[in-house]
Amino acid sequence: METLKDYLLDKGYTKVKLKLTKTNHFEIKAKINGVTGLFILDTGASNSCVGFDAIETFNLIAKDSEVKAAGAGATDMLTQVSKKNTLKIGKWKKEKVALILFNLTHVNTALTTHNAQPVDGIIGADILKKSKAIIDYEKKYLYLKL
Repeated sequence: METLKDYLLDKGYTKVKLKLTKTNHFEIKAKINGVTGLFILDTGASNSCVGFDAIETFNLIAKDSEVKAAGAGATDMLTQVSKKNTLKIGKWKKEKVALILFNLTHVNTALTTHNAQPVDGIIGADILKKSKAIIDYEKKYLYLKL
């Protein structure tokens, strides 16, 4: 019997290891514009996000946005947007990726309170849909279509 891994790899997917944190979130390493960062994988987040404090780290060009962010107990947060970024997760790569920028302090405070590492951002449903992502919760792998 063929495993999920074998089936997906045969179908042109690549696999990326996920780390389950003490807060029951999956962490993933990703590169934005060639710079590696730590991100939460969040299927409930509509857009992928980066914290304001990481704008220089990832060489982002930020522009003000009319959109207000909400989530994780915070609402009406000011945002900026950065377009035309390169995102690489494992072997999967996408050009011209738009990222939402906002204050991630509330997210990182919650993480560090529970002895988890702070993150640079969130990989959301926008990227998961573009990559035709499949999550193997049991084996802790993310599969992305190349």
